[in-house]
Amino acid sequence: MITKEQVTEQLKKVVDPELGMDVYTLGLIYNIDIKDKKINIKMTLTSPMCPYGPQIVEDVKTRIKLLNAEPIIELVFSPPWEIPKEVRSILGI
Repeated sequence: MITKEQVTEQLKKVVDPELGMDVYTLGLIYNIDIKDKKINIKMTLTSPMCPYGPQIVEDVKTRIKLLNAEPIIELVFSPPWEIPKEVRSILGI
């Protein structure tokens, strides 16, 4: 059985090329739902016009497939992404 921790570890390996941080730490992952071998991930991007959006989504799918699971990605922009406080300090914002 695939655990949320295993999924989280894979997501922490997907880096936003623009910010140089992983999508999980950036708070781009809103929800992870595991049903057998299907992993439903509700996520967002830093902006709707993120030039790396397609690459990031493909990287997420690739990482989930490494768990021998089927990734189902729901890309949403509501609520809009806000930089987590911890990330602000790391980025010097």
